[in-house]
Amino acid sequence: MPTITDHAIATPEKPAFIMGSTGETVTFGELDAIANQVAQLLRASGVQQGQHVAMMMKNCREFMEIMFGCMRAGVVFTPISTHLKKDETAYIINNCRAQLFIASASLADVAAEAAAQAPALEHCFIVGGERAGFVDWHSTLAEQPSEPIADQSLGVPMLYSSGTTGKPKGVFRAPENIDLDAPHPLKLAGAYYGFNTDTIYLSPAPLYHAAPLHYNTLNLIQGGTSVIMERFDPEQALALIERHKATHSQWVPVMFIRMLKLPEAVRSKYDVSSMQRAIHAAAPCPIDIKRQMIDWWGPVICEYYSSSEGVGFTLIDSEDWLNHPGSVGRPLTGIPKILDDDLQELPVGEVGQIYFAEVARFEYFDEPGKTDEAFDSRGWGTVGDMGYLDEEGYLYLTDRKNFMIITGGVNVYPAEIEGLLVTHPKVADVAVFGIPNEEFGEEVKAVVQLMDHSDASTETAEDLTLWMKERLASLKVPRSIDFMEQLPRMDNGKLYKRHLMDAYK
Repeated sequence: MPTITDHAIATPEKPAFIMGSTGETVTFGELDAIANQVAQLLRASGVQQGQHVAMMMKNCREFMEIMFGCMRAGVVFTPISTHLKKDETAYIINNCRAQLFIASASLADVAAEAAAQAPALEHCFIVGGERAGFVDWHSTLAEQPSEPIADQSLGVPMLYSSGTTGKPKGVFRAPENIDLDAPHPLKLAGAYYGFNTDTIYLSPAPLYHAAPLHYNTLNLIQGGTSVIMERFDPEQALALIERHKATHSQWVPVMFIRMLKLPEAVRSKYDVSSMQRAIHAAAPCPIDIKRQMIDWWGPVICEYYSSSEGVGFTLIDSEDWLNHPGSVGRPLTGIPKILDDDLQELPVGEVGQIYFAEVARFEYFDEPGKTDEAFDSRGWGTVGDMGYLDEEGYLYLTDRKNFMIITGGVNVYPAEIEGLLVTHPKVADVAVFGIPNEEFGEEVKAVVQLMDHSDASTETAEDLTLWMKERLASLKVPRSIDFMEQLPRMDNGKLYKRHLMDAYK
């Protein structure tokens, strides 16, 4: 499979990626040279093959340059959400055993406070500004040679996915082949979507998310050009499609909703006819919304179902979806199995836990127990989602990982919020779950049992909300709080959460 270096030799002046708002362009020749410098800087900082770095960065050219530098230095790199607070960030830095940390200057306050809680960090760099305790990235990078390091090998990302305990888990999958010339794991998906040297890929989402990170990697390795939005804006996205004649893109349903809510006069003035594949995933897409997108853009809307863990991968195009509305498709990798609580296969149409057979094993970093729980004795893997298969083998989702909330394409895990909120002195018990939200798919809801029910009031709800905003990323903070005198629990202590959720449907 070709590499960035191959494209740098063949088409050095071709844009590798373009920043959406500024138009800043990095060619394949430039990206190749800078990626070498990044790899040299990592080695000069003592970061060797198989060791870890963490990065907390906004969408910018440096994110892409650092990512490709890590990939040719054999380094495990962990992008961290830019919405996390200091304690959340520090946990990930420490858990992934990062030796080196890179942060955008606009995130310097959180980054500095998190770094102070990470004693194993040996180097901290800042991009686009200054901060005490951090070294300027650009000046240090400029000192490095642009020749390849002597021990190039394939580096991989390690993204974090929260579990039912509320603590994030690093999802690690070692590369099958560390040779830079080896076929990329995403090659099959790339072939299905038609990624090639002529591809212009619009990337509207944060790069620290799995999908934009992987699809941008795939596109550039194939020799295509990426157009990267610094932040999503619905009209700007349409304008960029027209301006660059984008052929491919990747979305979450809330982006579809926001584009559809633009005035018809705004929507109709942009030419989106260049789009060949508009890929979406990450959250349930309302059937009406998806039909409207197909009516507007034509039969170019494609959906996939997978996870950060990479357990199985299903695909469905517009034509198939119109015949199977609501389905996430049939498998490209893995064989879906629907199992009951006894891990026995269920018949067609019956809902159970989704497993995939014939999948590569992943691991939760430093969590062997959690890893083992994800696989049965046959080696079939699951991430805890529920669903069913129809007679033609199309997969449908009915529930998500143990009440996981997906709001605007972002996974939010109730246990983390519950574990924090219950520590408040006024709170005796709490349940957090998702309720329908027309724009975001779901929003976070909290039902609280107070130590003294007479304290239940709008003022108390506001106080709890402010308290959480100081400790949690904003997307995790409940949009509303209700009070109950007694939360319904079983004799064994388990919460009848489904009963609560049903009341808000």
